[in-house]
Amino acid sequence: MDAGRHPNIKIITNATVEEVTGFVGNFHVKVQKKARYVDEVKCNTCAECVQVCPVVVPDEFQTGFSLRRAIYLPFPQAVPSAYLINMEECLGNNPIACGKCAEVCEPKAIDYDMKDEIVELDVGAIIVATGMDVYDPTPLDEFGYTRYENVVTNIEFERLMGPTGPVAGEFIRPSDKQKPSSVAFIQCVGSRSLKRGNPYCSNICCMNTIKETLLLEEYDPTIEKKVFYIDIRAFGKGFEDLYKRSRETGTQYIRGIPGQIVEDPETKNLILSVEDTTTGKIEEHEAEMVVLALGVKPRDDADIVQRILTLSRTTDGFFMESHPKLKPADAPSAGIFYSGCSEYPKDVKDSVLQSGAAASHAQILFSEGKVKIEALTPIIDNELCKYCGICAKVCPYKAIAFVPKTKKPPVVIEAACHGCGTCGAECPFDAITMRHFADKQIMAIVQSILEEKPEEKIVVFACNWCSYAGADFAGSSRIQMPVNARLIRTMCSGRTDEKFVLEAFRLGAPIVLFSGCHFADCHYIDANRWAQKRVEKLWDKLEKLGIRPERLQLEWIAASEAAKFSKVISELEEMRKKVTKEEIAQTMEILNKEKEKEEEKKKQKAKKST
Repeated sequence: MDAGRHPNIKIITNATVEEVTGFVGNFHVKVQKKARYVDEVKCNTCAECVQVCPVVVPDEFQTGFSLRRAIYLPFPQAVPSAYLINMEECLGNNPIACGKCAEVCEPKAIDYDMKDEIVELDVGAIIVATGMDVYDPTPLDEFGYTRYENVVTNIEFERLMGPTGPVAGEFIRPSDKQKPSSVAFIQCVGSRSLKRGNPYCSNICCMNTIKETLLLEEYDPTIEKKVFYIDIRAFGKGFEDLYKRSRETGTQYIRGIPGQIVEDPETKNLILSVEDTTTGKIEEHEAEMVVLALGVKPRDDADIVQRILTLSRTTDGFFMESHPKLKPADAPSAGIFYSGCSEYPKDVKDSVLQSGAAASHAQILFSEGKVKIEALTPIIDNELCKYCGICAKVCPYKAIAFVPKTKKPPVVIEAACHGCGTCGAECPFDAITMRHFADKQIMAIVQSILEEKPEEKIVVFACNWCSYAGADFAGSSRIQMPVNARLIRTMCSGRTDEKFVLEAFRLGAPIVLFSGCHFADCHYIDANRWAQKRVEKLWDKLEKLGIRPERLQLEWIAASEAAKFSKVISELEEMRKKVTKEEIAQTMEILNKEKEKEEEKKKQKAKKST
């Protein structure tokens, strides 16, 4: 509500972001504002319209425990404080069959002809605060959710206990509307499970249940409380004290998750069968009500947000930050920041902290007025460019503007470019030069490495952020490994061009290693996936030329995986020893012939053009 009253804050509700274009400091956002069918300025929330509306449907905010009308206020203290009409439920839609709410509306705020509209905004920064969804426990049939009325989720429990809930804070169980004498809580429903649910811990469930046991204690100390858990994770400030308070009030904590819940048909009480892992015994516990502590998951529309904003996601589906320690509130794309549970499950305190960080980072961006970038951006040679558009297609940041069929060369948006170099590696016409990582520079390094005794060396192309850092970590940790690996640093594995690898083999390299970040950890969103595609094509090409594809290896090595880097190099050294001089000589001969053919083709093209 404070935000709604703030003169510098504009809140657009009941809306969907349709498109985001531009770059840091110059974003253009298209928002579809859906029709409310009630003028939010004229509406004074007198509720006269609600009294006459004949349509009754379950109230989503009250988790279905109470009803609402087709015209309704989404929740108490909603901003704006105005009603809206769900036209899929309303009777007064084309042709008007009801119209009762419009008849009694004194300020004439209801307009059945209101249309959706597109709102266009020019903004400098974007904060992603999309929140999260909760796990649907219906597939976990052993808990009886939807089969037994008295099995509810923790969200439904909160509404039953809430002062603005369907029973105004008078705690009852759904089956008989009576106060239960015993409540059982089951933890990790949809969390920490590889087969059903999500493998990660949802962070907030343990403390949420502890809070609920304390609320029950304040409401009625005579209610028996039991918590069935795997582990209690109370790692926040003051959380352990709350856990102790909960135990001191008489809450029983039983280490084990029930394998089955059966309902007594007469009393509607629930019988929980569980193995107490502290005693190793199978026990049965009876409770009048069961509360499922649901795990959380990324929002179902996260794919759409990812596509619109060009973001990356971790293996669990949440959005990935630019750096987990140094930039936890920044997205890989400049000018976009994260807040709350869009990044990973957080409690309220952590969400508030990150929100402040996101707002501060955006303010720093605005106060500077300019964006500092590293001198790693590409330069496009318009004379060599053939307008194929591949560079724009592979750019993970949409930093290359290209309009097909216009015969106009692509343009690099330097403020949006992060210098991964994928465009330079994919360009089939060598029309792109990467500053500080130009083809000539990298080729010169390859030639220098293999100038003497090439058959004894392993050529390693390592990305700056992960595999190169992993190699550095292995060295600083004094981990023993073969000393004949020669690293060539690139900003990203996506920068390693096919011709770099072929040149290394042509000059006598027995083994070449192509290394980079794991898919979920790529510093440049998904540039390493283009690297993998390039390697797969190279394997096919080598095989067609009669060169063993096994001599080109691909490994994903994180910055923390020093031991893995050492192991990979040791394995490659054993492989190198098995590559004979004859095989190396044959490879050099094949690739020299291929190079001669390519040079001859270039000469012929040059003659034709002249």
